[in-house]
Amino acid sequence: MTYEKERVFSIELRSKKDLKNITLANGGSDNVVIEGTIGELVEARFEEGVILQVVGSEGVLRVDLYEDEIKEADEE
Repeated sequence: MTYEKERVFSIELRSKKDLKNITLANGGSDNVVIEGTIGELVEARFEEGVILQVVGSEGVLRVDLYEDEIKEADEE
């Protein structure tokens, strides 16, 4: 199976109070840092086999990641 190299993610927080820090460097660095909390783990699962969804008590993290890729990475 061939996978895309570029990954997409989204972070959905229930409240802006759960967002701790966003840093967009102004200058030579292109680094971006997003920090927060999704709270206590409620569940982690794959949606339709292509999106890893980590659900917390305060939000959800979604990453474009095939379930098979984790298994393949464990074998390397």
